[in-house]
Amino acid sequence: MKRIIMTCLSVFLVILGSSFVYGNQGMGYGQNQGGQVYQLYDDTQVNHQQEIAMYPFEELSQQEIDGLILMREEEKFARDVYLELYDIWGQQIFLNIANSESTHTNAVKLLLDKYNLTDSVADDTRGIFTNQDLAQLYNSLVEKGSVSLMDALMVGATVEDLDIYDLQRLNEISDNEDISAVYGNLEKGSRNHLRSFTKVIERNGGTYEPQYISQSEYDEIVSGDMETGTEYGAPENLSTQNGQSNQYQINDTSSEPQGAFAKIWQGLMRWLR
Repeated sequence: MKRIIMTCLSVFLVILGSSFVYGNQGMGYGQNQGGQVYQLYDDTQVNHQQEIAMYPFEELSQQEIDGLILMREEEKFARDVYLELYDIWGQQIFLNIANSESTHTNAVKLLLDKYNLTDSVADDTRGIFTNQDLAQLYNSLVEKGSVSLMDALMVGATVEDLDIYDLQRLNEISDNEDISAVYGNLEKGSRNHLRSFTKVIERNGGTYEPQYISQSEYDEIVSGDMETGTEYGAPENLSTQNGQSNQYQINDTSSEPQGAFAKIWQGLMRWLR
């Protein structure tokens, strides 16, 4: 009897997940050339697919190509770090921002598709990277973030700090309009994420010191308001429709490591006993 219940439950969860993804196409979701479904909007409420399509096809320099290859993996790197930290600590801030990073890496993938460039994410498995510098940094930051929840929040701020630095650096050497537009909007998202991590860090008695951008730029960012895109923005309520929110909440920093799925699964196991 228990086996039948578990089988039915598994089938139900698969159907529910499929319904969520495919049922939301046309409501903030799109599909790339490889058939992958992804969110069109991040927390800046910018439709990256529509935005990229508005710009002409322009010749790429080798620097621009190298930049796209790096940012495709760097945004995946951010997503993967946050998913690991969410599994460890079960705090919604990591899952919310990981979802936003998914839209960021897919926005860069749209540019790779547009210019017929080979995708640098050959394997989308969490923690797997072609760029070995990112692979080493991933392992280092996940290890640091597993020590305490405050350390995990500091890791989050560090990831956004790096992302802002690299996006600015690459945007300076890019003259293609579509690349500059995407990098600009991704940087807005990273500034929002940095504000969110900083707010929670300070609320819990910590202080983040920037590792990549200057202290003055960091101070200017975190003292500013949350940003959204313009011109190609989503409806005002889209962030709710696609399951994201700009309000990142956190529980007491003394929380024990826990994952939401683990708690649900443990509850089911107790019930079946």
